[in-house]
Formats: sequence, C-alpha cells, structure tokens
Amino acid sequence: MSCQMPPAHPFDDDKLREECGVFGVVNVTDAANFVALGLHALQHRGQEAGGIVTHDQHTGFNQQRRMGLVRDNFTSSDVMQLLPGSIGIGHVRYSTAGSKGQTAMRDVQPFFGEFSMGGAAIAHNGNITNAMSLRRELIERGSIFQSSSDSECIIHLMARSMGRTIPDRMEEALRKVEGAFSIVAMTRTKLIGCRDPLGVRPLVLGQIGEGWALASETCALDIIGADFVREIEPGEMVVITEKGVESHFPFRPNRARFCIFEHVYFSRPDSILGGRSVYETRENIGRELAKEAPVDADLVCPVPDSGTPAAIGYSLQSGIPYAMGIIRNQYMGRTFIEPTESIRNMGVRLKLNVNRALIRGKRVILVDDSVVRGTTSRKIKEMILDAGAAEVHFRIASPPTAWPCFYGVDTPQREKLLAATMSENEMRDHLGVDSLKFISLDGLYRAVGEAEGRDKNAPAYCDACFSGEYPVAPSDMIEQGFQAKTAAE
Repeated sequence: MSCQMPPAHPFDDDKLREECGVFGVVNVTDAANFVALGLHALQHRGQEAGGIVTHDQHTGFNQQRRMGLVRDNFTSSDVMQLLPGSIGIGHVRYSTAGSKGQTAMRDVQPFFGEFSMGGAAIAHNGNITNAMSLRRELIERGSIFQSSSDSECIIHLMARSMGRTIPDRMEEALRKVEGAFSIVAMTRTKLIGCRDPLGVRPLVLGQIGEGWALASETCALDIIGADFVREIEPGEMVVITEKGVESHFPFRPNRARFCIFEHVYFSRPDSILGGRSVYETRENIGRELAKEAPVDADLVCPVPDSGTPAAIGYSLQSGIPYAMGIIRNQYMGRTFIEPTESIRNMGVRLKLNVNRALIRGKRVILVDDSVVRGTTSRKIKEMILDAGAAEVHFRIASPPTAWPCFYGVDTPQREKLLAATMSENEMRDHLGVDSLKFISLDGLYRAVGEAEGRDKNAPAYCDACFSGEYPVAPSDMIEQGFQAKTAAE
C-alpha cells in the first residue's frame, strides 16, 4: 500500500514511520461520520493524506480524498454530505511505496474499481514486496495504472480474476502477492477484511449496535463506541453484511509473525495487541531495560511522547525518580514556520524544550523508543547538557535498528541506519553521551510475553529490522541490489 511527507524539521526525520491506517463500518447510519472518527483515532499511522468511500442506494459509490489531516478535511458538513450511505471504508496514508515526498493525489486511498458484478473499494495497510514484478506483468498484459502505489496491483489482479464474487476475486488476487497486507474493502453491501498469512500488520473486528467495524487498532473502535470482538486472524478473510460475519481461511497456513515494532512504537498506547495492553507492554520494556542496563543516576526522563511508558517502567524497576525533563510543544504544527536555515539550526527546539530547573546538575537517564539515524538523539543530548546536566545516559527501548523494513514501514537505506555501520560503543561516542544501552532482542521478547526470550529457530514475531531475518524475501528490493543478511552475520 503505501503511505511520505517531507518533515518540517529534523525531529520528524529521525523516526520510523508506519505507513497507513484502515477503517471500515457496515450497517450503520451515516457511515462516513464513523469512518472519519475512526481515521482520526488512527492518525498516528499516517498524517499525509486520507480518503473515504461510501455507498448509498440512491447515489451509488461516493468518494472523497484529501491531502493532510482528518480533522482538517473530514469534519465539515459540506464534505460529509457528499458521502451518504450505511457502509464505508477509509484510509490514512504515509508513503512507503509509490511516490515519495509530497503525496500525489492519485496515490491516496481507498482505491476504487468497477467490475462485472459491481464496484469495489479497497484500503491497504502493509507493503507488497513483489509489486514491481507484478506491475510489469500486468502492464505487459494491458493494464493501465493510475497511481504509483503498490496497492493498485490488487485492483488489477482482481479485474483479471474469473471469480464470481468480489471476495472470490480478492482471494485469487491476494494469493499472487507477497509481503504484508491488512486490508479493508467494500462492495455495495459487504465489508471485507483480510490479513496476510503471517499477520504482520494488525486488524481488529468490532461491533456497534447492529453494525460492524474493522480497524487497524482497537483505539479506533473506542472512539466510535464499538465493542472489541476479536482480532482478524493471520490468513483470515471476513465478509460482513447486515446478516453478520462470515469467516474463512483462503491461504496456505503459516506461522504468524506479527510486527514486534507495533508493540514498541507504532501502535497507540491505549490499544490492545494480541490481548496485551500496548501501554503495559512498553512499561514492561522499560523494566527489562532497567534490569539489563542499570546505571547510577538522579532522574529518568522520557523523550516525549513515545519514550514515556518505557521511562516509567525503567523508573519503577530501578527506583530512580521519574521526571518530565523534556517538555513537548503540543501545538507545533508541520507548517508552523518556513524552515529557513536559521530556523533549521534550532532543530529539535521547535518541538522539544528542556525543563532547566529540573535538569541542572543532575545525572539524567533519557529513555527513547529507538535510534534510527541518530540526528535527533545528538540534538537532544546537546540540549540536556546546555541545560546544565552533569551526565547524560541513553537507554533505548528497542534493539539496534540495523536493517530496513519492507513490510509497510518507511525506513532509511541500510547505510543510513546508525546501527548498521557502528557498534554500540561507537554509537555512544558518536552521540557524545556518557553511556548508551539498547534492550536486547531477548529482553524485548520477554517484555512482550515470551518468557524464554526469542526462539532463534522459530521467532514469534517479525523482528527483521533488528535481526535482519526477513520472513518473506523482499524480492523487489533484492532485484534492485539489496544485500540480504548472510549466514555469517
């Protein structure tokens, strides 16, 4: 699918980006309003663009796609009245495939197609790792693509299927794709949800009155007052009508490999993943980190906001007081000010500010979720030292990110990942901190409920960004020259 907006300042350029969020409802009055609320709750998964498709028996299929945030585009009555109907799906986007930089409107989802048995719209969270080869094959057979998104391949594969129903055609199409996909789709009367056999990306089912909802995360069910029913299983397809939910498993069974970074960073802390509270899991990560990497210090401070639960866990386990040593400007918009050179030099200060009275003279432990390029970490360290800190110790709530993700995350090329070119000690010296420690991969697994740590022969999660072990070969990237991990590594 694909979901990238040029960052307004360096802080935004040093985080991994989840690509998209999907949401759908059926058998509810004014479905578009529910979809807009659900997408608002999923805004953290993509802030670049969004779209909604609905169906009404009088007006047929209706579609609105916009650049920017949900709150800026799908709250006015002028827009929402263009989306009548009791069934609808939506998508928020941050590009990982397709056009990079400012999104082209043609790449904004959901995508819509007319088939012999009627129209269908589709919204995709994930990344198709063989999209380039599929695209070439489809173009050679006469397909005309309207976007640069990998997700459009699914629509063209469905068009060439001989299946008698839209769900049948979707099944046939998805059997030909590789990679990660959590999909919400709709026909005139049916809401369809599907996850790839590995279940890399999340998808959940909820019920609201007589209606049903599908969402990337449970927090989107909460905002519309829906009851969480269950997760869509890896490899499962559900077809939902006003009569209820029909479930089947069209793909060859496979061992699930859910993305472990959803627990670390991507998902909202108030969501539930695999029956576990994301917030509690992140607090557990902090506890494990304190066990593995203790240090004498005066304060434990999070790098807001993603480092907060882990910092609380570190504090509770270590007994070192927790403090908000860095304050985030909650009203810092992406278009706050034209980023002239003088403003760029302010860097992180546009978004974060140090609580100087608290920090001065203290030995500070900074807890963050990850280190990608390291640019933000260096700037934050400088801010802390400028505020008079005696020592700065970084503790990172994930293992070193040394490999790019090809399953729906916007990751820099491997050579731009700090951990791909430096050892932990070299990273410490590069960042200029008194100490730097990452949680181990075993420690991360323990924090997410695997008591024995990571099973090297059969890991329970996709952890390729840390281990370099890709559960699905990234065939398109290998074709372009990507060097996968060797046995020696």
